[in-house]
Amino acid sequence: MTVHHTSLLRMIVNVICHNPLQNPGKNRPYTENGSIMTHDITQAHTATSNDSAIIFQDAAVARGGRIIWQHGTFAIPTGSVTAIVGTNGTGKTTMMKAELGLLPLTAGSITILNQPAGSANRRIGYVPQSYATDIDSNLTAEQSVLLGLTGTQFGIHFVTKAQRAKVREAMTFTGITDKAHLRLSELSGGLRQRVAIAQALVSDPQLLMLDEPLANLDLASQRSVVHVLARLNQELGMTIQVVAHDLNMLLPILTGAIYLLDGHPHYAAMNQVLDSALLTHLYGTQVQVVTTPQGDMFVTPSADERQDMILDTHNPAEVAEFHHHHATQSAQETQKGETR
Repeated sequence: MTVHHTSLLRMIVNVICHNPLQNPGKNRPYTENGSIMTHDITQAHTATSNDSAIIFQDAAVARGGRIIWQHGTFAIPTGSVTAIVGTNGTGKTTMMKAELGLLPLTAGSITILNQPAGSANRRIGYVPQSYATDIDSNLTAEQSVLLGLTGTQFGIHFVTKAQRAKVREAMTFTGITDKAHLRLSELSGGLRQRVAIAQALVSDPQLLMLDEPLANLDLASQRSVVHVLARLNQELGMTIQVVAHDLNMLLPILTGAIYLLDGHPHYAAMNQVLDSALLTHLYGTQVQVVTTPQGDMFVTPSADERQDMILDTHNPAEVAEFHHHHATQSAQETQKGETR
């Protein structure tokens, strides 16, 4: 099947773009004079521990004497799906490690699931970016998921019926039950990623954190992973946080994003993040939000695109409405499929 080169380009997310939207919307995170806000104190709120899964209070991290980011003050709601976005080297993975208590803060505090960072890790499922390369590829999928309960791959461990039942439950949810006895070396990248998610789920976490879960996966594998995340959030109400370079594939399930801009982390709902001027400043290259009426969001191809191309552009308010419609429609279609 021949696919037009423009269609392929529209699948690429962080493409250099031209001609950003002239009307990016009213609710964008700028100061009154039009400049980008560099300290989101106004976004912080006195959230109670009951409605916020993650709370930053003037948090800062430094490594090797260099400040990575600072003045992080915001709260992420329980039951949300949030992306951490920014260019390379801005501290996306560093933020996730700080939330897990693996890196000390130089200022402020981070509260995770009502406890200081690092204290609630037993209630967190974590999928590192390097999972597929770090884990022993000779392990079977089932053995890998079991590690989420035993915590080690060395030695002989007695596995209870309850543990095996939890492993089967996690593998069933992620759709890899039929791959239980296959070695990781025999699985595709997408299947390995679902094994990693099953391993993180097996201990019944309240918060799932994933570092670049879609990296190096083909389009079909990306969609299957996103579908698993959507089910976790919609059916189980799980709070999910994802480090991501590309937003397009995740847009149908995202409720907000932490964006690392000018050395400061900011949090905003998706209708604020889907802003051409903000994304242009964030990625350091001109970006235009292009959407379809079905809610699919892209950035326009590079300046090499034909000049006679007609772009379907919408302002952020329209994009947010499309986004909501698309998410609702997807959930309804999933429900219909399960009842058949």
